[in-house]
Amino acid sequence: MQGVDPTEPGAFMHVFTNLMGLVPWGELVVWQVVFVLVGALLGWWRGMLKATVIASLILGPFGWIAPFLPRSEPPPLPVSAPAPGQSRPPPLPGSKKP
Repeated sequence: MQGVDPTEPGAFMHVFTNLMGLVPWGELVVWQVVFVLVGALLGWWRGMLKATVIASLILGPFGWIAPFLPRSEPPPLPVSAPAPGQSRPPPLPGSKKP
């Protein structure tokens, strides 16, 4: 607030730019790149590269848990019965199913 008159019309932007000038942007960008690279390595190792890179990009180092979460597999398909009026195909040779 030093040197800023709160009654002037551009006071908010002046205070905002002063605060943003205090942020170490270079270090923040470097750390984010490190987080994404480590996440990419973990994701490549576990076979989930895309998901882990996105999680690391959004969550930083907390995204590193993404490749260790259990994968959701689709449920097995039900065995379909033949439509009315159709018969099942004959069994393959050597199969034990009737």
